[in-house]
Amino acid sequence: MIQGNILTIEEVAKYLRVSERTVYDWAQKGEIPSGKIGTVWRFKQSEIEKWVNDRLSGNRLMPQFGAIQLETIISPDRIMFLDYTAKRDALLALADNIANAPQVKNRQELAAEILKREELMSTAIGRGIAIPHVRLSSVTDLVVSVGISRTDILDFQTLDDEPVRLLFMIAAAYNQHAYYLQTLSFFSARLKNQNLRSDLLRVETTHDAYSLLTEKH
Repeated sequence: MIQGNILTIEEVAKYLRVSERTVYDWAQKGEIPSGKIGTVWRFKQSEIEKWVNDRLSGNRLMPQFGAIQLETIISPDRIMFLDYTAKRDALLALADNIANAPQVKNRQELAAEILKREELMSTAIGRGIAIPHVRLSSVTDLVVSVGISRTDILDFQTLDDEPVRLLFMIAAAYNQHAYYLQTLSFFSARLKNQNLRSDLLRVETTHDAYSLLTEKH
């Protein structure tokens, strides 16, 4: 995040991707952890991160936060069809794809950290979906790559025993804690739509998949 433990309104606004006026209003109403030094609002980084975690846990999206603009984080060339039965192969292929984005500065680090994260805990969330994700200082801005598997990926250790077919890989800058969590929560909620999942598995081109994902609802 921003250097130092005490943040300004401007820094909090940038972190949460909202306007400075919105942060000011939240502080005035006591809706966000804050304090005044003289007439100036200040915020503790640790308290803001906890506040974000509390509000984004359990897929409870905060409508006040800056909206996820899918067009800015995915593109047709970062959607790919996969044909692997092993999750390691699928993850490496997707990591190689997302590393082509200009936001990713270290291809090897990203692949290694994605695999390390998967070893700690499966990123499969059920319904045939996995959301591998990582935050790195070598990533300059959040970016997403989508994998649509033509075959069942069998070793994701899913809670519902359903093979993974859809993967959404998120790579974010290390200082994008809030936006990163919001993006994770957004995809978790959006992909509960069975029709969307079925349609994605049936698409024939990456452009068709992109159109489905960026459709306004």
